Amino acid sequence: MQKTIKIKTVNHNGLYDITEQVAEIVGRSGVNSGIVSVYAQGATAAVMIQESWDNSIQNDVINLLNKLIPKGVWEHDLQDNNGDSHLKAGIVGPSETVPVIGGKPGLSTWQNIFFCEFDGPREVRNIAVTVIGDRN
Repeated sequence: MQKTIKIKTVNHNGLYDITEQVAEIVGRSGVNSGIVSVYAQGATAAVMIQESWDNSIQNDVINLLNKLIPKGVWEHDLQDNNGDSHLKAGIVGPSETVPVIGGKPGLSTWQNIFFCEFDGPREVRNIAVTVIGDRN
């Protein structure tokens, strides 16, 4: 089964929790045991599994990436001023694969799935979710 999650982003850089939407797709798939792939469609976006207890980790991720990859100093900035967005997305990566266990994403208590926006805000961002496995 494959579905697309569509979200609107409101910040230039931000993490958006999409765990519920992914879990809903896994549940509707009927897959009991397998994998779910979550893929950000866009060269300036990424997907990350991270703690969700409060916003501090999400803020720390953005602050770290901004320190490591500052805005306005990259060759690509001469084209469209978003070289840092491409580099951040490349380092974090466009996808995560999670086991499906008992019909649910096999995340631990503190793990959630985040869409990472590095070039927002955007009216629509697409995240492809693919579920593969056995229906028991």
